[in-house]
Amino acid sequence: MLKGKDILNTAQFSPQELNLIMNTAASFEKQVKDGNIIRNMEGKIVATLFFEPSTRTRLSFETAANRLSARVISVADAKSSSVAKGESLADTIRTVDGYADVIVMRHPMNGSAQIAADNAKHPFINAGDGSGEHPTQALLDIYTIGKEKGALGGQTVTLVGDLKYGRTVHSLSYFMTLYGNKMFFVSPQSLRMPSEITVDLKARGADIEETENLEKALAVSDIVYVTRVQRERFENPSEYEKLKGSYIINRALIDQAKKGITILHPLPRVDEISTDVDDYEGAAYFRQAHNGIYIRMALLALVSGKG
Repeated sequence: MLKGKDILNTAQFSPQELNLIMNTAASFEKQVKDGNIIRNMEGKIVATLFFEPSTRTRLSFETAANRLSARVISVADAKSSSVAKGESLADTIRTVDGYADVIVMRHPMNGSAQIAADNAKHPFINAGDGSGEHPTQALLDIYTIGKEKGALGGQTVTLVGDLKYGRTVHSLSYFMTLYGNKMFFVSPQSLRMPSEITVDLKARGADIEETENLEKALAVSDIVYVTRVQRERFENPSEYEKLKGSYIINRALIDQAKKGITILHPLPRVDEISTDVDDYEGAAYFRQAHNGIYIRMALLALVSGKG
């Protein structure tokens, strides 16, 4: 169903494809935890091209490839590639496409994923393109929600923080709409969800309420998805300093929220979730990060026809 396909955005998936990805991830998770050696991608090569800093996404993709018995070639810093010499992205992709069976890329430019996919004959996976989308993060987010809450629908979800530049919430909001969840968008005025996304979501039937009142949203939410204000997206440092502490999730706030609320965060965090929340039972952000391995195993295997 996904063999040979590119993974570019969340809007591309059918419910059947999502079920396949979730079930494949669950199967791989069980095999890994049972200590099995998995050889689905033995003899295959995965290229990971990260032209923007990353810890979790890059390492989880490379762990996923290794768990599947694939080999990994990588660029972990734009300065160490020919991009630093002025090579175009299209030429870089055409070159790497001759070396690998699957290409995974993170790039700081919006639209870079489409350029890469257009120039690759092998399957391409978008690991984040600027402030655009991050579909594999959204997939691991819904995998986590299913594990933590027992269902993907019937939830009230608050997305809080940097909704303007936060590609993770751009992607996740489409899945939350697909599964019929109500959403609160909580942010400062200057970091609101881009209007084109909000309009598109509402056209798809999304139930959205935009507010700056976090306490109001948490009182009725089953899940809060926290994002950091991203220093690297601001041209003016003083604007970042003004906005970085807009919303902080601490234990006192969680104790006043809806009972059993689950806390998610794509990480890394800076100061937007206090460490006094870490021992709260519903603090799922590190479990969420670990789930990325199984989702990315599923994607690598499925697009290469080895699922």
